[in-house]
This record gives sequence, structure tokens and C-alpha cells, in this order.
Amino acid sequence: MRAELARVAFGLFRQQGFDNVTLSDLAAAAGVSRSTFLRYFGSKEEAVLSAFDAQGDRVADTLRARPADEDDWTALRRALDTVLEQYRLDPVGALAMTRLVFDTPDLCARRLEKQHGWRPSLAQALAERSNPSQLTTLGHSVRAAAALDCLNVALDHWSASDGQLDLVDLLDEAFAALAPRRARHY
Repeated sequence: MRAELARVAFGLFRQQGFDNVTLSDLAAAAGVSRSTFLRYFGSKEEAVLSAFDAQGDRVADTLRARPADEDDWTALRRALDTVLEQYRLDPVGALAMTRLVFDTPDLCARRLEKQHGWRPSLAQALAERSNPSQLTTLGHSVRAAAALDCLNVALDHWSASDGQLDLVDLLDEAFAALAPRRARHY
């Protein structure tokens, strides 16, 4: 039921614009009462962004499963492939969803807030890769935050290209731009 309500909500938002649709409109389009809709989603934003809820845990689990001898940056890049899976399966739908989120300030802010919540679990997963009892360091946290920013910049460029650019290539390029250099002096 939750997935069906989200699908209906997304379709209505695409047709009429996020700000032009009320909770009552969503309930009517789905054929349920407003209170039923609110039982599944506490807000319009949640109807769109609920898909992001489990992504952080999936990325962290994938990160923990990466080979222990793989450097953190490469492991983070490969772990983000779990996020890209939906973009591969349904590029048209994913582009429409990305545009809806990026073009709606409330959705964009809420998505970033959700991703901010992923950072501690990604940093902890990085720490656990080398030693399950290791505490998270500043370096782990910075790498996790940078990886998510690389994802967001790649998505921004992909969306701006109308999906014509390859998202995997964009994410690889973003990671390469921040790849550790051997002999850096500050």
C-alpha cells in the first residue's frame, strides 16, 4: 500500500507540480481518505522521499562488505553503486524523480537532511572495515561526507544533461577529482 501511495503521489506531483498538490489531492487520487494517506506518510515530502530512508543503510552494509584491502575511497565509490541501481533500472523515472527533488526547495532540503543522517553510519562502516571495534575518526567522517557530495554533484550534472551523460561516469569523475594524491604538501 505504501509503495502504491508513493507511486500515485509521484505521478500527481509530476503532472501538477509539488506545490500545487495538497494532501487531500493525494488521498483522492489514491482512492483513500486523507487520514489513511497520513498513516503511511506524515507529509507530502515523505511520500516522495521515503525511498531514501533505507538507502543509507544499504550503502553502509555494502561498504562493510567491500574487501578489507580496498582503500576507503574506492570502497565508498563502489558502495554508492547501490544508490545508482534505480537509475540503471528506470532512467526515465529516476530523472523525473531527481528533477522533482532538485527543483523543489523543500524536497531538496529534506533529501540533503536525510543524506546527512547517512554520514555517521558510512563513517562507522569505514572504521569497521579495518577493525570492527575501531572508533570513527574525523577522516572517516570527512570521506563519508565527501562521497555523498560527489554523488550529489554527479546527480546535478546528470539531471542538467537531461540524462544524456552517463551517471556512473559522472560519479567516477567526481570521485577522481578528490582522489588522494601521493605526495601532497600543504
